Amino acid sequence: MSVEENKAIVRRWNEEIWCKGNLAAIDKLLASDFFFNYSPSGVEPNRGVYKQVVKSYFVGFPDFKSTVEDMLAEGDKVAVRWTGHGAHKGEFMGIAPTGKQVKVTGISILRIVGGKIVEEWTEMDNLSALQQLGVIPPMR
Repeated sequence: MSVEENKAIVRRWNEEIWCKGNLAAIDKLLASDFFFNYSPSGVEPNRGVYKQVVKSYFVGFPDFKSTVEDMLAEGDKVAVRWTGHGAHKGEFMGIAPTGKQVKVTGISILRIVGGKIVEEWTEMDNLSALQQLGVIPPMR
């Protein structure tokens, strides 16, 4: 696959999964042996668990949208700097709905083989999100 083809796959990953919450797109875009680095503690980081994670975001933030700020690609990897935002209207990670708008930033690196995403490594600013929800007080 070319770098441009890999970038197009990552654009679809962002649009279908992280803007629309399209769980069916996960089977189309992610390899059957997909791995990601932020599964819940003690849970195997596979495609099925990824669906649960995505679903939990859209339960907690039904209007969640992710905006790609930057995208860089080399070989079989695509790096994306993104901003996600939405209103906390449902339970999320045991936190009752607050109605607050939340904005979170992150960077994801995705590896693509044969037209499918096989790995996702994401680092996001969870501390800021929890502070915006009022779960953790802001630093002074």
